[in-house]
Amino acid sequence: MQVDGWMEKVTFTTILRTDTGSSKVLLRPRTSQEVAHILRYCHERNLAVSPQGGNTGMVGGSVPVFDEIILSTTLMNQVMSFHDVSGVLVCQAGCILEELGRYVEERGFLMPLDLGAKGSCHIGGNVATNAGGLRFLRYGSLRGTVLGLEVVLADGTILNCLTSLRKDNTGYDLKQLFIGSEGTLGVITAVSILCPPKPSAVNVAFLGCPGFAEVLQTFSTCRQKLGEILSAFEFMDAECMKLVELHLRLASPVRESPFYVLIETSGSGAGHDAEKLSDFLEQVLGSGLVTDGTLATDQRRIKMLWSLRERITEALSRDGYVYKYDLSLPVERLYDLVSDLRARLGPRAKHVVGYGHLGDGNLHLNVTAEAFDVSLLGALEPYVYEWTARQRGSVSAEHGLGFKKRDVLCYSKPPEALQLMQQLKALLDPKGILNPYKTLPARA
Repeated sequence: MQVDGWMEKVTFTTILRTDTGSSKVLLRPRTSQEVAHILRYCHERNLAVSPQGGNTGMVGGSVPVFDEIILSTTLMNQVMSFHDVSGVLVCQAGCILEELGRYVEERGFLMPLDLGAKGSCHIGGNVATNAGGLRFLRYGSLRGTVLGLEVVLADGTILNCLTSLRKDNTGYDLKQLFIGSEGTLGVITAVSILCPPKPSAVNVAFLGCPGFAEVLQTFSTCRQKLGEILSAFEFMDAECMKLVELHLRLASPVRESPFYVLIETSGSGAGHDAEKLSDFLEQVLGSGLVTDGTLATDQRRIKMLWSLRERITEALSRDGYVYKYDLSLPVERLYDLVSDLRARLGPRAKHVVGYGHLGDGNLHLNVTAEAFDVSLLGALEPYVYEWTARQRGSVSAEHGLGFKKRDVLCYSKPPEALQLMQQLKALLDPKGILNPYKTLPARA
């Protein structure tokens, strides 16, 4: 690539690909202006670009497929402003989520998003994939907490919609086009996000339930009794706990149960929250919905209980090859697919496990095997997607589509929606240079 004047200011690296003999270029701009220069240059020369943040995605959305130029936001890591009255944070897209969390917590606030990959994922990538995570139940989707975006379009135009206003009813809400678009419509360079006040009282209960019906009833009771202080409701099955114990040497704090739930409360009054939590626990234990439980109020034990849930992915990765599915389903049908697959796959699968964000209707379905098996994949797909479609669910609850799931989008969206998405892509990126081969299915 010829080095123009602006490129002398941009950090770039040539990465050799020995398997094909071709090469890739990694560009690391520091400002939106540099991103604009890069995209303008690439647009004029029909060069494909793969935007990349922390590279923690599960569906290959930030991984180049062929010889795309990698545009990394790693050096775009500056906090631009924070307002300690409104709680509005404005920062560059390359800021690491965990570091932003520390920044706002020092000022008495909390990031509305929390993920297992928070130590390396970028806020721009979180927004580009509309990441869900562990705080979704309390604070909702990024579509609600993101107030504004700065985005560079395919031709290098900088679209500055970086507002800090909570109410702005003027015309189309353009930022929503880019939230969840996975870098296919524009490159997010800065984010304005609303941060809630940091709760002064946090409690975590870890409970054992005798069946999934009891898990659902516990959730209903939880919402009624805990109301506004409920911040998370996670579930995991017994197979998950066995894998965590086997591969990570973590011990269950409660008696062995078919299902486990983790409940977090966050509020401003320790006494008030403790009273509500005590009333809830008394009811679910007394009614048999819960057979055993433990409660944590100090940070060390809270972290320990959360690790049982957050490290399931790590335990699965040590069990063999993992087939991963991230699904949205009606909450009452959430676990039926897991039971169905255990019967369908039999001994061909090493483990079939289900866990996830019950409060959001989000199931993480994972199947492990000693090694990748084409016949096992054939038994899983498209069966899993067809089953999900029959429940009017989503084939991707929070991980996005990327490269791996772009061709199963049709199980969640009608043809008319797919056509409109293709038209939007053609309008904003007519040359198709932004993150090609991702998100949208290949044209027939």
